Amino acid sequence: MRLPTKRLCAAEGDGKKMDQAPPIRNPFVHVLKFTPLEKAKIALMTVTLFPVRLLIAAFMMLLAWPFAFLASVGRSETVVEPQCLWRRWVLHMQMCFCLLKVDVERVYSLSPSTFLMKTHMIHNLVSRLVDIILKIIMRVMWFAGGFHWITVKGQRALPAEAPILTLAPHSSYFDAIPVTMSMASIVMKAESKDIPLWGTLIKFIRPVFVSRSDQDSRKKTVEEIKRRARSGGEWPPIMIFPEGTCTNRSCLITFKPGAFIPAVPVQPVVIRYPNKLDTITWTWQGPGAFEILWLTLCQLHNEFVIEFLPIYTPSEEEKRNPALFAINVRRIMAKALGVPITDYSFEDCQLAMAEGQLRLPVDTCLLEFAKLVRRLGLKPRNAEKVLQEYGNRARKLEGQKLGLDDFAQFLDVPVSDMLLDMFALFDEHDDNSMDIREYVIALSVVCRPAKTLETMKLAFKMFEADEDGAITEMELAVILKTALGVTHLGVSCLFTAIDCDDTGKLTFDKFRSFAEQHPDFAEDYLHTENTGLHSGPCHGHRTTPSMSSLNPRGTATTKTSNGICPDFSPNDHHGTIDGLLKKHN
Repeated sequence: MRLPTKRLCAAEGDGKKMDQAPPIRNPFVHVLKFTPLEKAKIALMTVTLFPVRLLIAAFMMLLAWPFAFLASVGRSETVVEPQCLWRRWVLHMQMCFCLLKVDVERVYSLSPSTFLMKTHMIHNLVSRLVDIILKIIMRVMWFAGGFHWITVKGQRALPAEAPILTLAPHSSYFDAIPVTMSMASIVMKAESKDIPLWGTLIKFIRPVFVSRSDQDSRKKTVEEIKRRARSGGEWPPIMIFPEGTCTNRSCLITFKPGAFIPAVPVQPVVIRYPNKLDTITWTWQGPGAFEILWLTLCQLHNEFVIEFLPIYTPSEEEKRNPALFAINVRRIMAKALGVPITDYSFEDCQLAMAEGQLRLPVDTCLLEFAKLVRRLGLKPRNAEKVLQEYGNRARKLEGQKLGLDDFAQFLDVPVSDMLLDMFALFDEHDDNSMDIREYVIALSVVCRPAKTLETMKLAFKMFEADEDGAITEMELAVILKTALGVTHLGVSCLFTAIDCDDTGKLTFDKFRSFAEQHPDFAEDYLHTENTGLHSGPCHGHRTTPSMSSLNPRGTATTKTSNGICPDFSPNDHHGTIDGLLKKHN
């Protein structure tokens, strides 16, 4: 497989033709390389500056807790006016005066209405004071972390003008800086509010919580965002990271439509970290959460730039189609950042990070392939059945090359620019032909990324000779390079290790037996022979559990978006991109 030099089909969801080269950098990978001088600086800062900064940051968090607790205790999550301890005290005093018929005017020289008005003013003053105190504490914490000054460009809109702020690119937990600057609401996992200390600080900003245990949670979340967004500015603005996951800021990936379903004006906000050494980025493949914190606190100064772009008011068509609304906002933000847009999504991140014996390299073509599969609606619901059917049909062709029209007929889809883009991935020799077996292998990886042996079994079935059920070294190279999504791959070391009898052929039983005895065969043989196959820092060394099964927090789990930007877009909403594509059975 190879990436084409240009793309003919339109960007996802907008119908406009583009002549755009696919991004050459995997947005879900971040590689840090240090010079000897930088390593020496980090070593020095580790024993001097780092512990001091870490203690100050921890102290600021502890200092913020009582203020956040007093301001949020007893407050309702559904009422606009903060129903906190101070407000409840005001209501309690009002009730007491009514029940006891205390002559307020005689005792305090104030009329009852004036007394209540003043208590309301005191309550509002205290609430604003707590808000200011928390902003100051958070600013001191960021200052201690090396963010000595924060550059702000543009003007933040009032909640009544733009109740939703869309932030991108999302690349780190340091993206929480604008949240603490404005104390705006965010969308958070419901589990976050139960975290000691952190949960109290989170509840202060009145977030919209998404619950994993509630099947209707996504729908309820969208309804709550709609309710707040259409309150006329009574609620604080909501900050949403529409990418849904962290990237390395090399491009803007597909925006999830959840932030655009309310169909209200939004203010795009772009984030930049113009530092010489990027210790900020926290992607799915790269330095872990604590390593990022350690390296960032070891830098003398960290730059942060936030730019508020003009308010974007959706058209009537965009109000009916949140996916189109999201695409147009993303285009504006990408232009402001000077980065390309790509149709890669969080689902592609899951593919890239899937746990399996063949983990995808940084420059894999399979991300582009998966995007085209998704857009053409070719991902089958019953993957096992369809893959077996494709495998049987491909085997009968016995390696016969197919042209574009034959390829379309095999898939039972019309010829289109999008299909031509997919065809180009497999047309490695520019002779307008492809081997359909490679398509079936690639589709198997996309549908079953963690089931390496299942994909290999299917591939052996398509390539093996009738007389002995075996494949040659050249055929193994074709299978593995397609499964990894690369153009060239040397497999001599691996083939020789498996073919201990020197027969020049391999059966699937031999391969499976070897893979079971050597679960890290890809690292031991393929990476050794193909230098640079995996440039990501999590490849080339052993980790338990597999790094591909870890989220950026370092915990073994299935892939989900991080806590700052959980996915709350309803799966069945008509405005989602997936809902615009036909399903292939």
